Amino acid sequence: MSPKTIKVLIADDHAIVREGIRQLVGAQEDMEVVGEAGDGLEALEMTKSLRPDVLLLDIAMPGVSGLEAVNLIKDAVPTCQVVVLTMHSKDTFVHRVLDGGALGYVLKASPTEDVIKAVRAAHQGEYFLSSKIKAEVVNAYLDSRKQAPAVKGYDLLSEREQQVFRLVAEGNSTNQIADVLCVSPKTVEKHRTNIMKKLGLKDRLELVKMAIRIGIIDPQLWDN
Repeated sequence: MSPKTIKVLIADDHAIVREGIRQLVGAQEDMEVVGEAGDGLEALEMTKSLRPDVLLLDIAMPGVSGLEAVNLIKDAVPTCQVVVLTMHSKDTFVHRVLDGGALGYVLKASPTEDVIKAVRAAHQGEYFLSSKIKAEVVNAYLDSRKQAPAVKGYDLLSEREQQVFRLVAEGNSTNQIADVLCVSPKTVEKHRTNIMKKLGLKDRLELVKMAIRIGIIDPQLWDN
């Protein structure tokens, strides 16, 4: 009996990168590429429709970033395991995507076999960290979850308000956020008003500054 095929969805905003990953994954006897997405929102919609086993996701993409897409995808399709494939090696990025539910984090500069190992590990429900990132990063992350202090103000927001906060901080408009969260623009504006009131913020610039200060977003990600 042949091994079960692992259905893989690829999300990266560079077509040449997607093609390389497609060839790599497609060459594996136990894997098949079921689709390609060019940004975070498209990745979310394709995950909902195609129901892949594993999503290979870049984090620096236009619109909804991969950082936020991880949370949205895991909420929408819990059975889809996420492996982040990126050039960014900062510990804060690793922690953010693991906190969102991703099981793998692989650097694009890593050996190609790391990608395949990560897909197979995620499909089995196991963590996989790029060989170019120290294993201590995951251990530090797991330890931090046990004893992480609440972020003043941000922890007072509801789960949906935190989603809106992050999407606003990443530069998405009210209509874009409404599309991502499948709610009306009026509902988004209501959440946004509540957020500003709870956090004592005057405008989006203050919100972005707070997001950077508490590590919700990192300017480095959008500078590349």
